[in-house]
Amino acid sequence: MTFHTWWLFFSAVFLLCGTPGPNMLHVMTRSARLGLRRSVASMAGCLSAILLVVTASAAGLSAVLLAWPALFEAIRYAGVAYLIHLGIRAWRGADEPIGTDPSGLAIDPRLSVRRLVRDGFLIGLSNPKLLLFATAFFPQFIDGAEPQGPQFAILVATFAGAELFWYGVYALGGQRLAAYLTRPGPKRLFDRVTGSLFVGFGAALFGVRP
Repeated sequence: MTFHTWWLFFSAVFLLCGTPGPNMLHVMTRSARLGLRRSVASMAGCLSAILLVVTASAAGLSAVLLAWPALFEAIRYAGVAYLIHLGIRAWRGADEPIGTDPSGLAIDPRLSVRRLVRDGFLIGLSNPKLLLFATAFFPQFIDGAEPQGPQFAILVATFAGAELFWYGVYALGGQRLAAYLTRPGPKRLFDRVTGSLFVGFGAALFGVRP
């Protein structure tokens, strides 16, 4: 893989990763509600799901899903249901933090690190568009005349690095919002907006076709 090819891939992926989507919204809301430090668990869950899906796609899972439309549809409907579920919870303020720890970070005893990672992982898995992205986008930057394993590893590492950068940006944005969410009015507006966005992502996913 030439540097020019890698740079084109990085530039495209960097812009794509920065586009608001379920993962970025999830990280931002976790940071706003629970603090920047605890949002790292959500980032780990989202990124783990992405790496799993991309690796599985390279191993041929995407071809299986495209060959078995019913399986793809099942995953898509599950993703739609989960995103709408998150939207309803956000609209109702169901993840409102309870109390603070000595460092001032929000604590909700229902939200353990394990659950934060799990929720982030499910968010990452909820969008089968990622499979189509891995199938259609990644191969364009693979040189068939060179060993594919190292090239794929470079692309995945680049993709993961871009994702992590934007997770940090959105988490910092959420932390800045937290100061305004101590008042009922701004918090209610935040809940309504984020809830509507999650439902909107679910509705958009409903229209995805392989």
